[in-house]
Amino acid sequence: MVRVGVHVSIAGSLDQAVDRAQETGCDVFQMFSRNPRGWMFKPLRSEDCIEFTKKIKTTGLFPVDHMPYLPNLASPKEEVYEKSIATLTTELNRCRELRIPYLVTHLGHHLGDGIAGGRKRVIAAINQSLSSSNSDAMLLLENTAGEENSVGSTFEHIRSIMDGITDLARIGLCFDTCHAFAAGYELRTDEGIKNTLQQFDEIIGMKHLKVIHLNDSKGDLGSGLDRHEHIGLGTIGEKGFRSILHQSVFRDLPFICETPVDARRDDEGNLKKVRELAK
Repeated sequence: MVRVGVHVSIAGSLDQAVDRAQETGCDVFQMFSRNPRGWMFKPLRSEDCIEFTKKIKTTGLFPVDHMPYLPNLASPKEEVYEKSIATLTTELNRCRELRIPYLVTHLGHHLGDGIAGGRKRVIAAINQSLSSSNSDAMLLLENTAGEENSVGSTFEHIRSIMDGITDLARIGLCFDTCHAFAAGYELRTDEGIKNTLQQFDEIIGMKHLKVIHLNDSKGDLGSGLDRHEHIGLGTIGEKGFRSILHQSVFRDLPFICETPVDARRDDEGNLKKVRELAK
């Protein structure tokens, strides 16, 4: 069986994220360790870390942390860029305190300043944060959907960033299915998926793949639209996800759904659909 979960809220306290993940039926889960919509945050209290790690040990759930929304590691705006580096460093250290093995980060937007400059800033930011933090958490680079000014929408772009990282052993990949499809990688057919995985392996290397963000897409192939849809109800469709879930290179990896919650389906419904298609 696949290991699958969803993104859960930390409202109330960090350890309640573990409770919510368990109640939803998750094997793994993703969370923010702080308010994702602001720059300010409160330091972790030792009692919060103890309670969180105790519940992780008791439940056996696998946690993944995600960077907040505001940081932009490719930004040419100096104030935003410096804040982004500081946030990344702090978040890596918070993962150490909470014993979370993976931190997922978006690679950002160069804001019209050029892809080469954006990649250069991302590389410098990651190198600075890795050297400044005392964390053993692995930083996972997430592929983007090909939206305007985005960095990291192709495997070649991600590889060029990886090639500039000093401590590559601390870097992995988070593969988002919606983003890949929107960026032009075919995921609806067996042949398309195999071709996409072959490109990934040749350019990046399958050994670097650590987490899958399992999301259907509202946009068409190559649309550049970062809009997630319920599993099987979007343009990738059930056939595509059934094939994705049966790829041997994926089977042992954590799958995390970042799908909508609406009148059509909730988180439990998407977990049920993933497990049904994985059989």
